[in-house]
Amino acid sequence: MKNKFLAGMAVAALAGAMAAPALAQNIAVVNGKAVPKARADVLAQQVAKSGRPVTPELEGQIKEEVIAREIFMQQAQQEGLDATEDFKNQMELARQTILIRELFADFQKKNPVTDAEVQAEYDKFAAANSGKEYKARHILVETEAKAKDILARLKKGGKFEDIAKKESKDPGSGAKGGDLDWANASSYVPEFTEAMVKLQKGQTTETPVKSQFGWHIIRLDDIRDAKLPPLDQVKPQILQQLQQQKLAQFQQELRSKAKVE
Repeated sequence: MKNKFLAGMAVAALAGAMAAPALAQNIAVVNGKAVPKARADVLAQQVAKSGRPVTPELEGQIKEEVIAREIFMQQAQQEGLDATEDFKNQMELARQTILIRELFADFQKKNPVTDAEVQAEYDKFAAANSGKEYKARHILVETEAKAKDILARLKKGGKFEDIAKKESKDPGSGAKGGDLDWANASSYVPEFTEAMVKLQKGQTTETPVKSQFGWHIIRLDDIRDAKLPPLDQVKPQILQQLQQQKLAQFQQELRSKAKVE
């Protein structure tokens, strides 16, 4: 009797030892079906990529979510919903989405943007935005007659900022007394730029300037050499821009090579 009991204990111990690795790979068994831990790991990775820390409390919530999904999925399968044409089409779209995402991620991993490419792009930006910057104000109105009336009021001592707040149709600068802040001359439409760069510091245009937006009265407040942000400050934006450009080129190459009938 004693020998049989010991033999039974040995079998139970052996079964437990064999089951331990299997349990480590699963987070639960739902209606006899194992739920692999890998599902929870994938969800945790997605959460981590979003910037949210995966705390022990969150790990518990992820586990419960994965178990709940298994329960609901089993019920859907019992009802035959996984055999419908709509389900199959959605699964195919999901499969495509995941594969394409992996393709693009693999391309970017194999074709990283180099520091030399970032520097070259920054140099192009610097060349295009170097030179002078202008701090100007303007009053925008709909008609030439209105613009001439405002010029007359300015010559009689009217305050530019006050008139701009009351009369300007530019919603961005009007509330700020016509202030356009510092900007490169190329930031404006040609007619505006041409009139502005002819002004001396503190000078106002003698006649209204017509553009596609209406009629402008322009005052130049100051001029300075362009101040460009250092490379380190704009590097993340340049890096992202170049990554997108490379990926877009890769996509275009694939499209051009494909035989579509």
